[in-house]
Amino acid sequence: MIQILEQGGALLFKVRVVPRASRSGVVGEHDGALRVRVAAPPVEGAANEELMRTLAKSFDVPVRYVLIVSGHASKLKQVQVKGITKERLQSVFNSL
Repeated sequence: MIQILEQGGALLFKVRVVPRASRSGVVGEHDGALRVRVAAPPVEGAANEELMRTLAKSFDVPVRYVLIVSGHASKLKQVQVKGITKERLQSVFNSL
């Protein structure tokens, strides 16, 4: 189960990134974190940028609403997304 925190009009949750995938997309849950595959390599922030674009597309929000709070150099990251509700986030999780 993915743990979601509401904080200041935004949602915080953990994301486990799988870089160098054949295509980018949200694929499920892994150890309490949302698992996201990104096609970009983990070089010079390319995977982080692709992660933010992928999450923005999945949640139908602008990329500027997605922020990596911690774990910039790690596969496990803390992400903040503005402009969505817990229900919308759960509906994306349930559609996987």
